[in-house]
Amino acid sequence: LTDYSFYGVGMFDMDPSDMALSSNSNEPNFDPRRHSFSEEELKPQPMIKKARKVLVPDNLKDEKYWTRRYKNNEAAKRSRDARRLKENQISVRAAFLERENAALRQEVAEMRKELGRCRSILSKYENRPADQRGALR
Repeated sequence: LTDYSFYGVGMFDMDPSDMALSSNSNEPNFDPRRHSFSEEELKPQPMIKKARKVLVPDNLKDEKYWTRRYKNNEAAKRSRDARRLKENQISVRAAFLERENAALRQEVAEMRKELGRCRSILSKYENRPADQRGALR
């Protein structure tokens, strides 16, 4: 894995509030610098049309009905929380990668400038007559 310390202190530090939204008790150590998502995790989810609600008459709402409703509500909440967590993790990772990309582009630009300077110096050296080149050795 890459060491980012040479980019400058704090350049890739994540906002603590973003980190809090992308971690939970099951995954407390989400690290956007090192985590990579699988193709499956990044695939867009299909839009699923909800089924029409079927109203249950009050006389059929027994203990079994309310138990099932409670379990379903809890499962829906867990599902929404898991989806929200995954979306937050992807957002934090994307923000990190965008900052890293900008830093790398800047580094490439600086290296290209340096290469240009080196080529300029080299071309000046190569364009000198042979007797002047020998004196520098």
